[in-house]
Amino acid sequence: MSTETIKKDILRGGQFLVKETNCEDIFTLEDLSEEQKMMRDSTKEFVDRELWAHWERFEKKDYAYTEECMRKAGELGLLSVAVPESYGGMGMGFVSTMLVCDYISGATGSFSTAFGAHTGIGTMPITLYGTEEQKQKYVPKLATGEWFGAYCLTEPGAGSDANSGKTKAVLSEDGTYYNITGQKMWISNAGFCNLFIVFARIENDKNITGFIVENDPSNGISMGEEEKKLGIHSSSTRQVFFNDTKVPVENMLSERGNGFKIAMNALNVGRIKLAAACLEAQRRVINEATKYANERVQFKTPIVNFGAIKAKLANMATNCYADESACYRAAKNIEDRIAIREAEGKSHQEAELKGVEEYAIECSILKVAVSEDVQNTSDEGIQIFGGMGFSADTPMESAWRDARISRIYEGTNEINRMLAVGMLVKKAMKGHVDLLGPATKVGEELMGIPSFDTPDFSELFAEEKDVLARLKKVFLMVAGAAVQKYGPELENHQQLMLSASDILIEIYMAESTLLRTEKNAKRFGEEKQATQIAMSKLYLYTAVDTIIQKGKEAIVSFAEGDEQRMMLMGLKRFTKYTNQPNVVALRTQIADQVAAVNGYTFD
Repeated sequence: MSTETIKKDILRGGQFLVKETNCEDIFTLEDLSEEQKMMRDSTKEFVDRELWAHWERFEKKDYAYTEECMRKAGELGLLSVAVPESYGGMGMGFVSTMLVCDYISGATGSFSTAFGAHTGIGTMPITLYGTEEQKQKYVPKLATGEWFGAYCLTEPGAGSDANSGKTKAVLSEDGTYYNITGQKMWISNAGFCNLFIVFARIENDKNITGFIVENDPSNGISMGEEEKKLGIHSSSTRQVFFNDTKVPVENMLSERGNGFKIAMNALNVGRIKLAAACLEAQRRVINEATKYANERVQFKTPIVNFGAIKAKLANMATNCYADESACYRAAKNIEDRIAIREAEGKSHQEAELKGVEEYAIECSILKVAVSEDVQNTSDEGIQIFGGMGFSADTPMESAWRDARISRIYEGTNEINRMLAVGMLVKKAMKGHVDLLGPATKVGEELMGIPSFDTPDFSELFAEEKDVLARLKKVFLMVAGAAVQKYGPELENHQQLMLSASDILIEIYMAESTLLRTEKNAKRFGEEKQATQIAMSKLYLYTAVDTIIQKGKEAIVSFAEGDEQRMMLMGLKRFTKYTNQPNVVALRTQIADQVAAVNGYTFD
């Protein structure tokens, strides 16, 4: 694809809300190249052999086995996919790095946490912000698994407010090194890492600064005991204490005071990668739940034949399909944006930073949606297993516990919900996304007489696309009125922002699902996409329900009188179906297909 074509077709971050996307312009799992399919299959083979076959070891706090598996992953090159070739890596594109993160993360949260902490926040800050000397010195060791990395940001008093850390960095009298003193907590990989990315404050700087710190116990570095956690039992998680730890000045990462920016950009990448890491976990839970439902007989019939079980399997499969659709759509957008930047002469570092930053809204959306879906899927997996699901002798119980941390990692889901709306409003104020024009048109439409013509809905998804376009009007109506009323003070109205965010999330997820299925129906035929069509319709139906609830909650909370009545009428108009889908029939169709193939086979 030429740079001109990419520029023409690719939307900027957040523009999905105000511009139409053609299905041909999105990337789906069905678009994987042969090389990517081989990488996916080899990753799954590693996971089945080393992780899934020994899942009990991870539940017994076998930290040594986690480290052993990380070294094996390094030998196979799985730790180096995102590392440029010039530093010993495979230098693969963003989609391929997402793919490995996806399929390596489904067997156990303990390993996926170690993997993500090392390849993401443990290595990436150096590849993206390090000097040439720093990259040559450290990245090749991290790429092969000779060394492992960890990331020291969180402190007892600095969690979501990451820039409030108290750890200090004091320059020595001769100006050759910094003395770092402070306490960090919840540090993944602390027990076996060789290198820390540490954030500390120099003097009374407004922002923190990043440092590369080698793990040398003789240099004032000590650790607490392994934390006792709800899940991810074999993920090494410790407090790390720095007491006058000497760090050479040349180990400052980027510039003084740039640490907060490094941390935030690392989190943007981490958010979409975390979403990817929740996909294979969903698939495996669905597979195990389906197998059990096919085998478990009650009242003289396999429980998979009962409508209550069908509903669960259908919802689980539908959410997983939607999550895949949205994750890989965004991943390809980022990859294409990186390619544009590089074609313009930017370095790979700058291109990747700006490419990911462009889609920070989508990264937050995905982090929230997929982390909540994996929790719900594992919860329903336990329910399908019944009493056996509650037993630690089956992997459902550990899957549920491991899933819980996903809503906290990379910024809590509450923070990410508010970020998504806040970043969108800021983009609009900068002129990067035109929200004012479309929002004004929606306001005019509310004042006008609605059309009573019956549209032609004969083509596939014609009605669904019409509904989706109107759902976007709901967001513009609610958010537009809220911004008009509160202006810059909107961020102080968190409950309102949470409602607006849920509307935004459902729009992106539903649109991504429809576009994926439409694209595949055009090239493979509607008959071969019958179940995917059903999932797309079911997801949109549930999205509409969510948007009605959240839209009403927002409107009655900040609007009054005639404005409230008008907006509630608009909400009803914008969320109306001409032909309501048969929800039970859709769920039955999806569940029957899942049962017939004994699991999830849509990836």
